[in-house]
Amino acid sequence: MIKETEDFYPSRTGNEETILPRIDPIVYGNVQPGIEYSLTLPQMENYQENGFIVLPDYMPEWVNPLQKEIESLRSLMAGREELITEPESNELRTVFKPFAFSHIIDQFSRHPKILTIARQLLGSDVYITQSRINIKPAFTGKSFPWHSDFETWHVEDGMPRMRAVTAWIMLNENNEYNGPLYVIPGSHKEYVSCAGVTGSRNYDQSLKKQEAGVPKPETMQRLLKNREIKGVYGNPGTVVFHECNLMHGSPDNISAMPRTLLMFVFNSCENKLVAPFCDQPPRPDYLRNTDSSAIE
Repeated sequence: MIKETEDFYPSRTGNEETILPRIDPIVYGNVQPGIEYSLTLPQMENYQENGFIVLPDYMPEWVNPLQKEIESLRSLMAGREELITEPESNELRTVFKPFAFSHIIDQFSRHPKILTIARQLLGSDVYITQSRINIKPAFTGKSFPWHSDFETWHVEDGMPRMRAVTAWIMLNENNEYNGPLYVIPGSHKEYVSCAGVTGSRNYDQSLKKQEAGVPKPETMQRLLKNREIKGVYGNPGTVVFHECNLMHGSPDNISAMPRTLLMFVFNSCENKLVAPFCDQPPRPDYLRNTDSSAIE
C-alpha cells in the first residue's frame, strides 16, 4: 500500500528496538482566558511536562447514566465484533465505538467540558478516531502491558504525527487494587521504536493480549531512568486527559471492585489518518474511525 506521507516514527520494521526523540509539539494550543472549561496555564504546563492531567470529581453527574447505558450496551451489542472478551474467559473486556450505538455516550463525547480541552490541547478542531469502554471485572480483569497508544495508531492505523489526546472518565473508584492505569510521567517526550513486525490481523490477538508494540524490559529500564511510575487514582466522575505517546499500562484487577472507564481518542482534524505504516491493510472502522468530520 502506498504511503501518503513520510514515516517520522518508524516502528516494528524488523530492526533493533530503539528510543527516538519526539519531533512534534506536546501542546498545540494556548491559554484561552474567558473561555469556559479551558485549562489554565499551570494545568497546561503540567500536561506539557508530565503528559497527562487529572481533573478530580470533574463530571460526577454523568457516572450513573453512563453506567446504566453500558449495561444496556452489553445486550444491545451482543455478538458484534466491537465487543472484546478477556483473554482467558468470556467476560467482557472492551467495547469499541460505543458512541455509534448510544445517544448518551455520543452526547458525553461532545460535552464542552471535554471538547473544549481537547481542542485547546490540540490547537484545532478534533474528531474521534477511536472510542472504547475498558472493563476490568472484579478479581478476573487482566492487565494491559506497557505501551504507547501512538505507536499502535501510527503503525496499524496510519496516524501520521503525535497530535491526539485521550479523554476518559472513571465510572468506578480507581485505586491501587483494582487494576488502575499506571503512567510514566515525561515518557511522552521520547518514542520507543519497537522490534518485530506487525502480523496479519494482529488486532485479533492484541485486543485481548498485546504483544506487538510492547517495549522490551531493557528498553523500559532505559525509559525509566530518572523517571518513576505513577498510579492514576480517583473517585467516580474524575476525568483524565493523557497524551497519545505517554507510556502506560495497567495490572490485573485483584480486588472485589470492578474498574470501568469510558475513553475517547480525539485526533486533530489536521492529522487525519493515512495508510498504515506497516505492510498490512487498515484495521476495521470500529478501531480506526474513517469519519474525520469535526465534532461540534
